[in-house]
Amino acid sequence: MNATAKPLLRATNLVKEFNIPGTGGLLRKPEVFRAVDDVSLEVYPGETLALVGESGSGKSTTARLIARLMSATSGEIEFDGRDVSQISGKELHEFRSDVQVIFQDPYSSLNPRHTVERLVTAPLLYQNREVPGGPKRYTQDLMARVGLNPDHSTRYPWQFSGGQAQRIGIARALAVRPRLVVADEAVSALDVSVQAQVINLLKKLQREEGFSYLFIAHDLAVVRQIADRLAVMNSGRIVEMGERDQIFGAPQDPYTQRLLGAVPRIRPEWDAARRENDRKRHLAAAAASEAAAAGSDPLRKES
Repeated sequence: MNATAKPLLRATNLVKEFNIPGTGGLLRKPEVFRAVDDVSLEVYPGETLALVGESGSGKSTTARLIARLMSATSGEIEFDGRDVSQISGKELHEFRSDVQVIFQDPYSSLNPRHTVERLVTAPLLYQNREVPGGPKRYTQDLMARVGLNPDHSTRYPWQFSGGQAQRIGIARALAVRPRLVVADEAVSALDVSVQAQVINLLKKLQREEGFSYLFIAHDLAVVRQIADRLAVMNSGRIVEMGERDQIFGAPQDPYTQRLLGAVPRIRPEWDAARRENDRKRHLAAAAASEAAAAGSDPLRKES
């Protein structure tokens, strides 16, 4: 991150409260639950800020506030130096072009009755924008970029695996050329091997396009692979924020320390032993394969 760069997004003193029905009959007063409590953060051009915390920490609610999927009780959101906290109508549509969301569950966020082509081009059509090259070609180009077969643009979400469906969600988010992508637990529902592929894809697309990520996650192993900076949330508040290596190497807040302490670690000597055992198994398998080939080859028998 360039120290002289101005933030692309700045959230200041965000608060989100929900009214919860109280107890005590008809005259009961509703209780107030503060899900986001005075949160301030900045996201810079081209960087990935990870917002991490356990379930119920308020990180996903914060993401929804920043993406303007819900309104804050109080606080301010600036995008590219402009206050977008209260915008609506045409201004909100323009904001949607700049800020897109990748959701956790691709199947629930993609209409099962719509083809990939319709899903991917929907954000452009919704904003009355021309689809470059036509819907089919534009969709196929995006599908190729996210690692999907372009010939499958007429298929439906349920005809794809979870990892492939998430790639459709990524293609849809990129269709309007956003400057900020909010990834809300975007890989947490995927298998570990698929997670790695999608993370590599997200990083590649960021290098190509130069947009920023607000990456919401609870899995610190995933966060370590993609984040430039971290903001750690607990009970609706940010308790620590800093560079990735700083947070992982020397966490200051007790909650951050406990969070990192819960991440499983493999002792170096155990990892070395595992690699050595794998090497021996591979050598043994190769030797067995060689012996089997020699036994079935009459020319090798004669020699």
